[in-house]
Amino acid sequence: MLLQTESIDKTRLSELSTLTLAHIGDGVFELLARTHAVAEGGCRVEQVHRRTVEIVDARAQSRAAQALLPCLTPDELAVYKRGRNAKPKTAPAHATLAEYARATGLEALFGMLYLTGQSERILELWRLLMQREEERRL
Repeated sequence: MLLQTESIDKTRLSELSTLTLAHIGDGVFELLARTHAVAEGGCRVEQVHRRTVEIVDARAQSRAAQALLPCLTPDELAVYKRGRNAKPKTAPAHATLAEYARATGLEALFGMLYLTGQSERILELWRLLMQREEERRL
């Protein structure tokens, strides 16, 4: 179960900017990735960090977003699209603008799920992503 102090209602959620949702979702996704890297057997912090970065960089998140699209509910898809269409002020050097947009959409989705207390759904999507990532790596 993810650590959460409180959830917010739909009215308050709709008042938050998409980039605020992505900011929260980035933290949620990062924590999941770090936990996964440790659980995979990474003992040295350098190994954990390297594996975490492989999961959370914009290109990996873009692939993850594309993998999840068929599994999203209409409400989840709407949040993802809102995030994907946001106009951030910067983009990472190692990703295209399209990859960065998809990554932002994914982070907004995870942020919304976290803020509305949907930890089980977060974990369901996360497990699906890690299964697909493992298949891709083989």
